[in-house]
Amino acid sequence: MVVQPDEGEGAGFMIRCSITRKTLVHRGALLAFICSCYATFAQDTLTGDASREVILQAKKSVHAKMDSQLFLPQDYEKSKRKWPLLLYLHGSGECGTNLNMLKRNGPTKYVRTHPEFPFILVAPQTKGGFDDRAVMRLLDEVTNQYRVEKNQVYLTGLSMGGGAVWSIAAKHTDRFAAIVPVSAVPYPGDAAKLATLPIWVFHGARDNIISVDFSRKMVAALKAAGGNVKYTEFPKSHHNIWSKVYDDPELYNWLLAQKRRS
Repeated sequence: MVVQPDEGEGAGFMIRCSITRKTLVHRGALLAFICSCYATFAQDTLTGDASREVILQAKKSVHAKMDSQLFLPQDYEKSKRKWPLLLYLHGSGECGTNLNMLKRNGPTKYVRTHPEFPFILVAPQTKGGFDDRAVMRLLDEVTNQYRVEKNQVYLTGLSMGGGAVWSIAAKHTDRFAAIVPVSAVPYPGDAAKLATLPIWVFHGARDNIISVDFSRKMVAALKAAGGNVKYTEFPKSHHNIWSKVYDDPELYNWLLAQKRRS
């Protein structure tokens, strides 16, 4: 006999039970055995799903007109302290209305295996491009609703989201303690505006989607403007450097060391 669940989170999970009439004579024993197999499967599946859903909460903002994923530090409810906030903007591959797509890359992927993550994490989803005003409305909403340390609000994003990081930060330099654009297109004309912000830029040298020259020129412009910029270029990497960047605890340690001047 084979007991197999429907496709989904538990797809591929299978309980194989060899049963003979000699082993189980009575129908009641057979029924009990089958039920126990299903009960074991159901318990394992539901436990796994619940642990994932607790970490990232789906949120709908009427004011900002954006859906988002929200992560709260594991000690948030146990304390009265304020927490740093990281605002993450996804790439074009995660556009749409399925919030689970955001769990594939970036900090929203990282927190699923690092519940000790010491930030409030906010990850809005767009259907085709980030609107600066909507993103800032969402940030205001979260900042007012949760205990956020306003001098430690950070902005990061990859690819399309990284381009939005450059744009939003240039318009709202007074709101962020630091920014981290990844594999993104900046506008060197904004270098003077951004010179006051700590910035860590990442790019792959072999990027054939967004040329590394964009980041190189922006870093040069920031340095010429007297900016506080770090630059990491991965010599053998292409466009997708998400895991290299966001799976490294050094990034988050660096962010925590940056504080906006009051």
